[in-house]
Amino acid sequence: MPFSLGAIMTSSVKRVSIPKNGVDYRGKVVLAPMVRSGELPSRLLALRYGADLVWGPETIDKSMIGTTKRTNPLSSTIDYTRTPSNHSRTPGSAVKESYIYRLHPARESRRLIFQIGTSSPSTAVEAAKLVAPHVAGIDVNAGCPKPFSTSGGMGAALLQKPDHLASILSALVKEVGEVFEIGISVKIRLLETAAKTEALVRKLCSTGITGLTIHCRTTPMRPRERAIRDQLHMITDVCRSEGVACVMNGDVKNRDEALQLMQEFGADGAMIATAAEANPSSFRTSEEGGLLPWREVVHEYTKIALEVDNKWGNTKFTLGQLIPGKSEVYKKVTGSKSYIEVCEALGLEHLYEEARGVDERLGLSQFRDATAVGKAKCKNKSAQAASGRPGAERSIEVETRRPLSERGVGSFNMAV
Repeated sequence: MPFSLGAIMTSSVKRVSIPKNGVDYRGKVVLAPMVRSGELPSRLLALRYGADLVWGPETIDKSMIGTTKRTNPLSSTIDYTRTPSNHSRTPGSAVKESYIYRLHPARESRRLIFQIGTSSPSTAVEAAKLVAPHVAGIDVNAGCPKPFSTSGGMGAALLQKPDHLASILSALVKEVGEVFEIGISVKIRLLETAAKTEALVRKLCSTGITGLTIHCRTTPMRPRERAIRDQLHMITDVCRSEGVACVMNGDVKNRDEALQLMQEFGADGAMIATAAEANPSSFRTSEEGGLLPWREVVHEYTKIALEVDNKWGNTKFTLGQLIPGKSEVYKKVTGSKSYIEVCEALGLEHLYEEARGVDERLGLSQFRDATAVGKAKCKNKSAQAASGRPGAERSIEVETRRPLSERGVGSFNMAV
């Protein structure tokens, strides 16, 4: 039986109204919130391949509070930045601000859901107000099992405090959702028993939220463990009875499967995570051709990353996810230090000029210059050794050796 959006949408008598600037999650196949894999270029690429909505990566409320908001004329993005607390205080030294969040109002704003990590109603509201004018919704992360989140009382830790989680959602609905006329939603995991899950879902649905995403795994489970869908029918029924859209998440591989699962379990929407991280063309239907070759996806991603001056570290990480590890260009790309090196490795000659400009703006040109000098010295050492002058070779080797601190060993730069 073919998927019928109308059947799902008309089966509910009660429905929480969707605010004027919000978006209905019903009938949508969306990109999941993913740290590093959910940054701006990844979201824009997912939208290009057919994602109906995109979730940004979880952003901690306290990291947003105190940021400086700027419109970037080169990338046409809205950037939220802040000065690192540990920056050098040497007079006259340049201070490089860190990007906390970046969005593209023209290309994603009405389809972007901002996911917030929080443990407090007041800080959640304060942070959400900063981005609310530029997104279609605010989603509370109540499912992340990682210690960096749970140790601060955020993420999956909120599942053990249903009343507190409900208070956060209620505050966001009243002070952000109603004011900016956008939807508020929450993403949770399964609890130990169906009864506990049902009680939690009913409590959260009563706060005025427009959507609830259920990750079909318990908190201790990891992505490699198969998703549990035994409780899904019950959860979708509860959400429907309360008029709240229910989005399912966990082991959804592509759009075709998403639509089939939505029909099978009565879910209003479906969320794709790891499959989209590996190849965002998973949002294409089989009728549209399905998955595209990885090279085509990588070329499109690189082009978008250059268009928005994406942080180099994030671009390099994402390319490492998109390119098969056994590919001949994998080592070249993951070992590169600049956009121009990536374009050379991938044979993207038409992007050379743009890549050089981005490298210059991001301060990556110095790495390419250093690489070129290093190669020249290496050749010089080999020539001297071949000419029978080993002493000269040792002299150059000592000369070019640098302290560990100058080579970045033992340090970690959050800006990349």
